Amino acid sequence: MKAEWGALDMAAWDQAHAAAAPLQQDWAYGSTMVSIGARVMRARIEADGVPVALAQFIVRKFAKYVSLALCTRGPLWLQALSPADKATAYKALRKSLPVSGLRLMMVTPDESLETDTGLPYIRRVMSGYSTVMLDIDKPMEALRAQLDKRWRHRLGGAEKSELNVQRMGTNPGQYRWLLDAEMQQRVDRGLEGMPPVFFERYAESRKQPSLNMLSMRADVGRERVAGMMFLIHGQAATYQVGWTSDAGRDLHAHNLMLWRAIEELRGRGVCSLDLGGVNTQRSAGVARFKMATGGTIKKLAGSYLL
Repeated sequence: MKAEWGALDMAAWDQAHAAAAPLQQDWAYGSTMVSIGARVMRARIEADGVPVALAQFIVRKFAKYVSLALCTRGPLWLQALSPADKATAYKALRKSLPVSGLRLMMVTPDESLETDTGLPYIRRVMSGYSTVMLDIDKPMEALRAQLDKRWRHRLGGAEKSELNVQRMGTNPGQYRWLLDAEMQQRVDRGLEGMPPVFFERYAESRKQPSLNMLSMRADVGRERVAGMMFLIHGQAATYQVGWTSDAGRDLHAHNLMLWRAIEELRGRGVCSLDLGGVNTQRSAGVARFKMATGGTIKKLAGSYLL
């Protein structure tokens, strides 16, 4: 197999990535990271001249001569490959990585822990990340039926409440309040995440913000009580930002906002919704909220140092 670096364009990448691939392997994600100062490298892997995989790396430099190339939730496999062939593809990436000095490569494949990824277990340096994947390519009635009974009851109550849920525009001034609230929430809870400018530039990355982002807000009268933001990438979307006040929490605003967001995303051709990480120890309430949608818990195999 052969890894070719750099000889790629956004249109070809988008076409391959469109079918529900992870956000971190989206071209727009990479170009947005470049705009905020990161170094991004992309590779196409071929076998006998046929493309079999794409891989997007974020490169970080430590000290002066040490570089770490990180491929999160990738590579994106374009063909069904055996574990042995995947191992060969990883070797081709590692061998050809166009970085000078001491080079380290880490991959976190978008494959479950039970899958034979072609990576040696001895190289596993971090345990797997877990997320909830929701298939929204089905009728709303079927989606509602698969909700946990309590989740569905809260949704019904929110629908009858004084909550007013609406879609926000894509002008940064219309959703910046949500990012500010999220930043304060991170400080209060000791969490980390992308800087606010990332979301603004991601929305503008293809000059069509409505295709890249969906933001929802819930009001009671003139008071904002909750907000949610989703990033769209091809036929998939990822829940990225969420905030609620005590009043919004009492009225189960997030249940109603997520439900309305699903309707909106389906209308935009989105088939798969990644609800984001679940941690039953640190954020049990958030984890229960996501799992009760009827989605599938996906535990990734982990991170491997090559």
